[in-house]
Amino acid sequence: MIPRPLVLLVEDELVMRRVLQVALRSQGYAVAEAETGAQAIARVEAEPPDVVLLDLGLPDMDGVAVAGSIRLDHELPIIVLSARSDEQQQIRALDAGANDYVTKPFREGELMARVRAALRRESRRAERRDLVIGDLRVEPLARRVFLGDEEVALTPTEFKLLYLLAQERGRVVTHRQLLQDVWGPAHADEVQYLRVYMKQLRHKLEEDPARPKRLVTALGVGYRLIPR
Repeated sequence: MIPRPLVLLVEDELVMRRVLQVALRSQGYAVAEAETGAQAIARVEAEPPDVVLLDLGLPDMDGVAVAGSIRLDHELPIIVLSARSDEQQQIRALDAGANDYVTKPFREGELMARVRAALRRESRRAERRDLVIGDLRVEPLARRVFLGDEEVALTPTEFKLLYLLAQERGRVVTHRQLLQDVWGPAHADEVQYLRVYMKQLRHKLEEDPARPKRLVTALGVGYRLIPR
């Protein structure tokens, strides 16, 4: 199952928070909430969301400072929600690291469109990012893989399989998900395909393919990529 995008809603007004929570969940998003800037920063550190909706008028600190604090360590999209419509305030928020600025009152449909656009941009950016898992580096744009300083030659199917595991590093990816994403829905039950290619990948990436420590089997469920 593909996880729902997580939206962190940072808003101190209960009524507005409830309205936005219902709207977001009706669009299929998971929602986490924070009432203060300190709570928002702590929640981002504990579980980085896919996008932050940030009110500027928080009780403990300026929302602009919250955006700046989040941006120090995270590249996730930040959409500011504010009743402050003056240009200088918008410039401050954007300069601090916000990606978008929506003035209250706003239409629900417009806000949901902004959230979708932010997630699309983040998805495209993530697809271009090199993935480093321990001594393994996967370069999606160049379609190259390095183990330490040495390049590893992979077939297109091997690369796609490894890239999917690298995106979910440390987590188990099910047989069905891997088969559907690499070979298509018609092959979702053909686990033997997967076993053959995992064996090939292990021969190229493991010190001892018979005792894999990088590409690990979750018995009866799937596989996961472990940093070495």
